[in-house]
Amino acid sequence: MILESVLEHSGLQKGREYTVQAASVQTQDDGSTRRLQPDVLVNLPDGKQIVIDSKVSLTDYVRYTQAQNDDEARAHLAAHVQSVRRHIAQLAEKKYSDIDGLKTLDFVFMFIPVEPAYLAALQQEPGLFQECFDKRIMLAGPGTLLATLRTVANIWRTEQQNRNALAIADEGGRLYDKFVGFVRSEEHTSELQSLVIIS
Repeated sequence: MILESVLEHSGLQKGREYTVQAASVQTQDDGSTRRLQPDVLVNLPDGKQIVIDSKVSLTDYVRYTQAQNDDEARAHLAAHVQSVRRHIAQLAEKKYSDIDGLKTLDFVFMFIPVEPAYLAALQQEPGLFQECFDKRIMLAGPGTLLATLRTVANIWRTEQQNRNALAIADEGGRLYDKFVGFVRSEEHTSELQSLVIIS
């Protein structure tokens, strides 16, 4: 629900600029195939896609927020970081960039839908962001993801404006050609009339 809300506020249009739960097939090294279902595929104007995964568990973070004492809180926060790390490892194994028929960027957005949970993991483990980056995964909370998707929406708007400008220029060129043809036709008609009058 939070991811859907971020997408709705991004300015992107569902079904055109992004698709939800798009099923994809990935070929393995041994020739077998497996079915993957990215949570969201965001389309880019150049035909590539951004994969967003939002399946990270927040159970330990919820326990951390409900802890009765500092020791309990520390234990649950450490478990939250480990849960995020496990999901990073699972996500890295999926290799979404190898999906047949898709031209994904060489990284995946791992969406943590609760901003404080995202920040708590990074504060507890400052090296986590670099760890993700090395595995071609970008950690993103709602604010980070929204900023990224709005940038993509602006790219789409610019692309659409460029297409409109090219279409206008193309139409203007056709009108100009017709006008020139019309003028030449009128000149030719006038020349013929002059010849008839002279003769």
